[in-house]
Amino acid sequence: MAKDTNTKGPTPGADRWKVLGFRPPSGDAVEPAEPILLEYDSGGQVAILTLNRPHAGNGITTDMGKRMVEILRELAARPAVRCIIITGAGNEAFSVGSDLRLRNNMTNEQWTQQHNLFDITQYFVRQLRKPIFAAVNGMTWAGAFELVMSCDFIIASENASFGQWESMVGLSAGAGGPVFLPLILPPGKALQMLMTGESITAQEAYRLGMVNEIYPQGELMPAARRIAQRIAMNSPTAVQAVKRATRMGMGLPIEQANLIMLEAHYRTATSPDRVEGIRAFNENRDPVFKDPDY
Repeated sequence: MAKDTNTKGPTPGADRWKVLGFRPPSGDAVEPAEPILLEYDSGGQVAILTLNRPHAGNGITTDMGKRMVEILRELAARPAVRCIIITGAGNEAFSVGSDLRLRNNMTNEQWTQQHNLFDITQYFVRQLRKPIFAAVNGMTWAGAFELVMSCDFIIASENASFGQWESMVGLSAGAGGPVFLPLILPPGKALQMLMTGESITAQEAYRLGMVNEIYPQGELMPAARRIAQRIAMNSPTAVQAVKRATRMGMGLPIEQANLIMLEAHYRTATSPDRVEGIRAFNENRDPVFKDPDY
């Protein structure tokens, strides 16, 4: 019979939560007037959406979910916006996920209503035609991690960490983790994270290909703005088309994915942006791409 060499055993009592490095704030914490901030950069072409409850690790509330859907709908309908960044306020967390202090006494009906709202938020992020990426600083856990995975790509600060700790509080992750995490990490590593609640560092996430780039914390947002501006300088018609081709083609047989790619290609080939882009190249000047009309 194999001998159990683990003499430490499970971490007892309240020490269990120390691995998270965060506890809910006290009930008398002052809430900000705007739990989600929206600002514009690059002449209105870049929108920056900031989760703004740093006293609570930017824990996401029901009202924040509603507001996020409103903002994303607004940005989706605004042609001038060509790229969206999602980030978190403060130095400690992108977001620790849903605010468990507010979930403490929820009825099953209230829980379901909130989760349905969060489902809509995640779906809206995934369905956006416009590019949207996450600039992650600090802790990024549970539903917030799933929100990040719904974005097109991730950049992170050196102190970032990522985890799905729902199993630690008796939940199966339900906003995309079991679906998306095995697609961007080795499946075994994804399952280990989902089962244990353990997090990974920005450095490990980068090594495994989940995070594109890592920056010192003070350089994260300047880098995010530069990347967004670079995207915004390109043809919005082409950027949205290549995003659609990539998203829709993933996981499909090669020839089906190729048909989707060709549809996107020919759509851009007949657009005014293609004419302007090639003309600008031949005239050795910056192109002036118009806002898309679809």
